[in-house]
Amino acid sequence: MALWALRQQLLRSSGSCGAWGRLLQRQSSGCVYSNIHGYDQLEVREKLQAFPGGSIDLLKQDSGVAVLTINHPTRMNALSGSMMVELEEHVSQLENWTDGKGLIVQGAAGTFCSGSDLSAVRAISNPQDGMKMCMFMQNALTRLLRLPLMTVALVEGRALGGGAEFTTACDFRLMASGSVIQFVHKHMGLVPGWGGAARLVHIVGSQNALKLLGGALKVDPELGLQIGLADGVLEDPRAEEGAGTPLQQAEKWLSSYVKGPAAVIQAVKKVVLSGRELPLSEALRTEKDVFGTVWGGPANLQALASKSKHK
Repeated sequence: MALWALRQQLLRSSGSCGAWGRLLQRQSSGCVYSNIHGYDQLEVREKLQAFPGGSIDLLKQDSGVAVLTINHPTRMNALSGSMMVELEEHVSQLENWTDGKGLIVQGAAGTFCSGSDLSAVRAISNPQDGMKMCMFMQNALTRLLRLPLMTVALVEGRALGGGAEFTTACDFRLMASGSVIQFVHKHMGLVPGWGGAARLVHIVGSQNALKLLGGALKVDPELGLQIGLADGVLEDPRAEEGAGTPLQQAEKWLSSYVKGPAAVIQAVKKVVLSGRELPLSEALRTEKDVFGTVWGGPANLQALASKSKHK
């Protein structure tokens, strides 16, 4: 154990020079955009907070699975400016949650999210402010995607426009019966601006992404499974006795992937993240570094003492 602790200390001190350290550095500094891109985080936060309404609620549970709720039901859970700021603040908390293993993102009152609140959008319709909101949300959702947690979007009702983009910032998407994911941007004379198009291509491929964006197609659970946008379909609790609420079903589904110590689950997410975002040589070096954080650790030693994989 003493040797493992020493190795942890050495890896932490040297990690900032490696690929994973650089990835974490980008993450903590705002990820995609910073001052060098002409982006002033404090200025944008101040402008967004001028448009209040609704809330983003975070509940951390002893199980290591947190629940993030988009709560603005009078506007179909559209994100106001203040909600965008709250989202970024909660992501910061989750980045530093050492006991965390998973996150479920849901909407209040049976629907997911209808994108940005149009009252705020109309007030910042000039291109300069629109670009700043775009940069802010790309930063927040990219950091959400890069969390060292297994993340699930629990889609009930509708996920429209920016709400559809929000779902792509999670590792998995579970769709409830009757739910719809729809990239309606074309109907608004727009394209995705919160990073949803780039993430969608990674999830469903360029051909399907073109169809979903160009046709503003309504993706129901069946189509979602077919093209790989949905990872599972939840049972309708009204039709299936004992099925549990959608949130209970999502927690049960996620439990298969977050069983075990937080350090190990977070390490799994980190190596997959590096494989997705870094060139192969850097991803391999990162995998080696992350491997070093768990080799000889408490979970590894306990497993070696209690079982053999060759039995």
